[in-house]
Amino acid sequence: MRSNSSGKLVPLAALTALQNSLAPLTINHQDGFPSVTLSFNLVPGVSLGQAVGAIEQAERSLAMPAAMTTRFEGAAKVFTNSLANQPYLIAAAILAVYIVLGILYESFVHPITILSTLPSAGAGAFAALILLHYEFTLIALIGVILLVGIVKKNAIMMVDFALDAERRRQLAPAAAIYEAARMRFRPIMMTTMAALLGGLPLAFGAGAGSELRRPLGITIVGGLVVSQLLTLYTTPVVYLYLSKLAALKPWRLRQPRQPRQPSAAPTPTAHKPAAAE
Repeated sequence: MRSNSSGKLVPLAALTALQNSLAPLTINHQDGFPSVTLSFNLVPGVSLGQAVGAIEQAERSLAMPAAMTTRFEGAAKVFTNSLANQPYLIAAAILAVYIVLGILYESFVHPITILSTLPSAGAGAFAALILLHYEFTLIALIGVILLVGIVKKNAIMMVDFALDAERRRQLAPAAAIYEAARMRFRPIMMTTMAALLGGLPLAFGAGAGSELRRPLGITIVGGLVVSQLLTLYTTPVVYLYLSKLAALKPWRLRQPRQPRQPSAAPTPTAHKPAAAE
C-alpha cells in the first residue's frame, strides 16, 4: 500500500500484478548489457565450420529485433576471427617475399617470376584437403604459409642462376634460363623430395594429436607435388616473358639530358703575308 496526493492509501494491486515464477538468481552482463550464453556440441562427422554456418542461417531466419545482437565466444569465436584474417595474412606474407626478392635481385619483374610458383602450390594444397575431406583450418593456413617459403626456392634456384649468367657472361635470356633449368634440376628435386618426405609423417601419422598435425602435412605434401610437376615447366616460360617486359623498361624515367659542353675556341692561326711579286 502507498498513499496518493490526497493522503489516501492506494492498493498495490491497482498498479502491479503479482505472479509466482522461476527467475535466475543472477543476471549475466556482457559489455554492460544483459546476456545469455547458449552452448552447443558437435556431432560426429560435422565440422565447426558447418556448425557455425548452420547457426548463422538459423539466426537469419528468426528475424530478431534490432536491439538484440549475437556473437560467438570460445572456439567458435577463434574460428570466425581466423577466417576473417586469413586473406590478410596470406597477402602480407606474399608482399614481404616480393619486397625481399626485389631488393635481392634489384628488379621489379623477376620477383613475380618466383611468386608465379605459388598459385600451383595453393591449388595442390586445397585439392589435397578436399580429396581427403579436411577443413581449411588455422593449421592448414600455417601449412600454406610454409609453402610460400618452400615452393619458391625452385624458382629462386633457376632465376638466380639465370640472372647471374646474363649479367656476368652476357648470355641471352633464353640461353640463360635453359642452362639454369638444366644445371639446377638435381638440386631442385633433392630439396623438394626432402621437404615432401618430411611432410608425410605429418600427413599420415596416427596417435595423440594427429588430427591437429594432419592438415599441416596434407597441405605441404599436396602443394609440393602439384607445384613440382608444374613449376619446372612454367618458371622458364614466365622468366622469358618477363625478361621481354623488363627490356622495354616502361617504368623507368628518362635520364636527364647532360648539358652540352662548350666547344673549345678555335686556335687562331698566323697568316703569313703574301710575297710581293
